Amino acid sequence: MKRIFQLLFLVFCLIFQAQNLKIIQKPIDYSKERMNLSLDYMKDHHNLIQKTPNITPKIIVLHYTGGGTIESNFRYFNNLYLANQRATLKKQSSLNVSAHFLVDRDGTVYQLVDPGLFARHTIGLNYCAIGVENIGSKSQPLTDKQVEANAELVKYLSKKYPIEYLIGHSEYGVFRNSKLWKETNPKYFTSKEDPGSEFMKKVREKLNDLKLKSQP
Repeated sequence: MKRIFQLLFLVFCLIFQAQNLKIIQKPIDYSKERMNLSLDYMKDHHNLIQKTPNITPKIIVLHYTGGGTIESNFRYFNNLYLANQRATLKKQSSLNVSAHFLVDRDGTVYQLVDPGLFARHTIGLNYCAIGVENIGSKSQPLTDKQVEANAELVKYLSKKYPIEYLIGHSEYGVFRNSKLWKETNPKYFTSKEDPGSEFMKKVREKLNDLKLKSQP
């Protein structure tokens, strides 16, 4: 009888979670050319030679977009090649940056890339990291609804993949001397401040039971 109640409780929790997290599919064009550029990136920067750009996610990295809307950021990520203005990144690869998920200010979650596929969003960790972008910036702080949505998304992804770490983009530098860091160019590193320490604190407070690590 106790076992039955445990199973019923688990089913209830899964249903409750599904009701609280609706993921809208809005895929960017993951063309054959994007696949090839991703494979080249994985080879050149992560020293990984693969036939398909699949990843095994261990880390979730939260970001903010720096402004814009869902549509403007979707159009940006949907471009195959990196914009000329991002010269530092373009020297390393012409592959455009992207993310697996994009979260609007009202908490609506959009999936742009399958979490099991490569996306360029965090130097040194792309090969094992799921990227979550949030509409907002330093002058446009992320919302409480985004806090809720990110927490629910992390819970969902942690059930599907062997996630061990949750970090903000600004925190990725602590992995540079770890076994998880795979970047062949020691000079390739950029300082980040997104999505903000207060946002990360709020999200983590909702995920204490997952015991996700923030550093190696």
